[in-house]
Amino acid sequence: MLLSRLRKSLWMQSLKARVFALAGRHYSNHRWYGPYRDIELKNALLSPFNGALPAGYGRWLDERLVEYPWFFSQVPQDAKNLLDAGSTLNHNFILDHAALRDKKITIMTLAPEENSFPERGISYLYGDLRHTPFPDESFDCVACLSVLEHIGLDTTIYSRIAGKVEHDPEGYRAAVAEFRRVLKPGGSCLITVPLGQRDVRSWVQVFDATMIAQIIADFRPSSFAAQYFRYTENADWQVSTQAECSGAVYFDLNHDVPWPGCPAAAGAVACVHLKK
Repeated sequence: MLLSRLRKSLWMQSLKARVFALAGRHYSNHRWYGPYRDIELKNALLSPFNGALPAGYGRWLDERLVEYPWFFSQVPQDAKNLLDAGSTLNHNFILDHAALRDKKITIMTLAPEENSFPERGISYLYGDLRHTPFPDESFDCVACLSVLEHIGLDTTIYSRIAGKVEHDPEGYRAAVAEFRRVLKPGGSCLITVPLGQRDVRSWVQVFDATMIAQIIADFRPSSFAAQYFRYTENADWQVSTQAECSGAVYFDLNHDVPWPGCPAAAGAVACVHLKK
């Protein structure tokens, strides 16, 4: 028990993060990548996101370092009922953020996860995001952060019981239509996906410009805005353009061998705010 507490202590996590920072290989398959990422992410969320990123931002880290700050900058203050489609917000330090204060949060994902927070008033439902049980116009905001790229593919990596093996790269479109259905008029749908060279793996796919346009067309928004971020040759994240992101590649932690300068996961990300 004592050893387990020590391993999870802030002191130990800080030590592991320091070891990763001093390591010669800063890949996401490093054993101490997780503690380093968590500490850097928590630090990043202490400052408001204004659309610009300083040099060295998110060095060696995955797209969560831009997705979360972007999301918190976009979620409407007056949105009372929020659907987290895919459980990307299901972390204590994320749920603690001021932008989520006083919101009724429903999390729908494939299957129960190791951590859940019903004591915080979070509601959990499990199932396929292409077929949700919610009535029309249930939510003021829908958040789907780095989830669409897995829909219609092999989800047994997330749950051997609830997951299934598919190969339907167009499956994400049904989820987008479902998000629109459950969103109230005037509501916001906040979507992020990996962007770059078109690539379909067994469990994940990389979106290209045509697919981003398809998301927008399927949702039929009254208005929308898109921002793009790219992992650069300096091993940091910077604001970019869709064209500059077109050559980005994805590092598949489950199958790829790291190469010098490879990203932690997505090489670029598209963040799209759709208004119904």
